[in-house]
Amino acid sequence: MNKPAAKPSKQIEVQIMGQSYLLACPIGGESSLLDAVERVDTAMCRIRDAGKVKARDRIAVLASLNLAFELSQKEAEAFQASSFGFTEASPFADNTVAGSGTQDPAAQARLDELIRRLDSTLGNDGQLL
Repeated sequence: MNKPAAKPSKQIEVQIMGQSYLLACPIGGESSLLDAVERVDTAMCRIRDAGKVKARDRIAVLASLNLAFELSQKEAEAFQASSFGFTEASPFADNTVAGSGTQDPAAQARLDELIRRLDSTLGNDGQLL
């Protein structure tokens, strides 16, 4: 079985909590990687500076957990926001209703069905909630 071709990358040296790391980075992804490094460094330094944890590996685990928790909170907020309207992440984002001019037939069918169901529900009592 052939392995897929590796994407071109380069190495970038970064500092996290005063220690140097040499990281592989896809071409064009330098800015995103440096943003991630800054977030990790900030999170780890904040924990270290609080003075309660000294071991570097424990600091790394706690920082990872904090960052993962923040990410899951943002994902939950984005999901909740998308439940109340169309967003960029919506399966209907490319629909002409959103104004882009292109249509996905499956998304259009789902949207039509949702609108039909809403109309049916609203037609019964005139209120959504």
